[in-house]
Amino acid sequence: MTTHARGAFEVTLKPLPAYESAEGSMLGRMSIDKQFHGDLEGTSKGEMLTGGGVAKGSAGYVAIERVSGTLHGRTGTFILQHSGTMTRGAPQLSISVVPDSGTGQLVGLTGRMDIKIADGKHFYDFEYTLSP
Repeated sequence: MTTHARGAFEVTLKPLPAYESAEGSMLGRMSIDKQFHGDLEGTSKGEMLTGGGVAKGSAGYVAIERVSGTLHGRTGTFILQHSGTMTRGAPQLSISVVPDSGTGQLVGLTGRMDIKIADGKHFYDFEYTLSP
């Protein structure tokens, strides 16, 4: 049975040293720290790799974050994998639970998360299933 978890989150991104520092390189690296509220109460830590395109508003990123907290009353951890692109300002984003990454009461967790940003605030909609 599919369940939805919804709420808000705060995110802090901090630049990290890039793997490549050649002049003109459009690669970047950042740490991710989040605080989730709502149906998912918890924190996450992770890392993001970014690459910019030559056209304004075009870029891509991949990220991995480990979420630790309580999801609808069940406590544990799981890993989210991000893949995002922006083509001249048009975003496309996929965020999925890494298979078999759930621990504690979240063992067997699968799903995907959508993120919306409105008035500078971040919101999530997490569609998931938990295998017994």
